[in-house]
Amino acid sequence: MSTSHPDVVVVGAGIAGASMAIVLGRAGIDVLLLERQPTYRDRVRGEYMAPWGVLETRALGLEDVLRSTHPVDGRYSATFDELIDPSMAAGARRDNSRFLPDVAGPLCASHPKSCAALSEEAVRLGVKLVRGVADVRLQTGPRPTIRFRNGQQATVRPRLVIGADGRASTVRTQSGITLNTCPPTHQVTGLLADGASSWPEDFYTIGVEGDLMFYVFPQGTGRVRLYTCHANAQAKRWAGPGGAQRMLDTFAQLRAIPDEMRLDTLTPAGPCATFSAEQTWCATPYADGTVLIGDAGGYDNPVDGQGLSLAMSDVRHLSELLVNSDDWTADALRPYGEQRAERLRRMRRVSTTFAGLMTCFSAAGRARRARFYEASRAGRQDVQAALAAIWIGPERLPADAFTDELHDALLAVVA
Repeated sequence: MSTSHPDVVVVGAGIAGASMAIVLGRAGIDVLLLERQPTYRDRVRGEYMAPWGVLETRALGLEDVLRSTHPVDGRYSATFDELIDPSMAAGARRDNSRFLPDVAGPLCASHPKSCAALSEEAVRLGVKLVRGVADVRLQTGPRPTIRFRNGQQATVRPRLVIGADGRASTVRTQSGITLNTCPPTHQVTGLLADGASSWPEDFYTIGVEGDLMFYVFPQGTGRVRLYTCHANAQAKRWAGPGGAQRMLDTFAQLRAIPDEMRLDTLTPAGPCATFSAEQTWCATPYADGTVLIGDAGGYDNPVDGQGLSLAMSDVRHLSELLVNSDDWTADALRPYGEQRAERLRRMRRVSTTFAGLMTCFSAAGRARRARFYEASRAGRQDVQAALAAIWIGPERLPADAFTDELHDALLAVVA
């Protein structure tokens, strides 16, 4: 298989990789986009975009592409918790349009549909997309070499390889880039379900009951994405052929959800998959001829749903650097790496605090949540400062909103 030598090879045509290909393609940069999946399938992640991520997507000129898949805006949300009367929780719903100007709230979308729309737009702009790619081999250097199979062997020598190939990134491994890891504090399971006819399409919830933290994110037409966070010791809680139905039965029995919104008529619409909630990061997410974006460069604990927003921020920062300078050397990539490392550090601090508040299912954990809710209702400034980045992002707050001193003090006060 012969191919030209493009300026950039993007490995991974998921949301981050396809978005990067579009932005670079629009700027006249020759891009080859490689994807191992012949068709996009449900990956049980990457379907909630925080309000600040919507602004990142808008800045990239990609919001209309995502909206072509008919996502829903989660304008309203409430915390449904065993500690709060369901009707009171529903009555105290939050208007998420107040966080950022001209953003209705977080965006809840289908991951496969988003990937497909973005990759189709990339192709429309002249990006060459190769699917069914296997055996990717990378040799780094000022002019890297990348080899792959797609029926037959191909060799390409671009100026830059961008790794957007997810958590188990081949590009990262073969580039020799170090991945740092904090062990998971809990497990996360996701399941797509149909039949939520009584669930409002502009409303989502994050709550706790018993030994579960649970999430309900709407996708329109009665479809919802369900998640649970549960103890590491219960990694196989929803495993096996009957796991999806057991998970649905559990959601149907949640007493924290108001009766008028009960989820007792759901059927599975996708796989039920569990993954661990560790935190990972690359202090230096680049090497000679290679740079990482999205989960390939490290990812946060998904407890507060920041993955998609962080990925779009990566795309914006890196694409601005590449479009505005002809110097793509490792030294020139350093500002991107430093900015990215700080963004991810800030959000790791926030997610650690949020997990500490919401994923401890003991009597002490319930007491801590009760004091946290009381402090939130009282409008305590330390609570607002510590968690505001979940909605407005890591770059709209001062550095002292992400210090260990602030977050440890908050956890100590409500402990």
